[in-house]
Amino acid sequence: MFFVIEVGTRHVHVLGVTAHPDDAWTIQQARNLLMDLGERATRFRFLIRDRAGQFIEAFDAVLPGAGIEVVKIPPQSPRANAYAERWVRTVRAEVTDRMLTAGPRHLQSVLYECAAHYNRHRPHRARNLRPPDCGDGITASVADLATARIRSHEVLGGLIHEYEQAA
Repeated sequence: MFFVIEVGTRHVHVLGVTAHPDDAWTIQQARNLLMDLGERATRFRFLIRDRAGQFIEAFDAVLPGAGIEVVKIPPQSPRANAYAERWVRTVRAEVTDRMLTAGPRHLQSVLYECAAHYNRHRPHRARNLRPPDCGDGITASVADLATARIRSHEVLGGLIHEYEQAA
């Protein structure tokens, strides 16, 4: 799985899934990310990455054209990329360790759905219990549970539940 997480907002972009991440695939995913971000790419200054073998000089050359500097973490120090490691742990604990995947396409659809839940609904303590896509100026609303009706929505076949106030 190849993903990018915006540290400031905790927004996750799942770029792709493959069993064999070679140089060409990784470079194409970086290009796809820049196309998806469009004008938003100018807001990013750094891409912090690990030292995996599929990240070659050509990968690092794609991002500076958009003004993004590539920074490699030190060897054998996963704590230097703690935000990404935490997202991987969350996905494993909440989703992939609890279900069987039927192949790369199934895994990719599961990860896209998990990222959508993570970005739109999952509260984050560092963001005052707001999800990444709720905006910076919005405070989380608290419903009066004594009078409010709450509606549940199942994600990933009931593996994850999302709750919202019913209209």
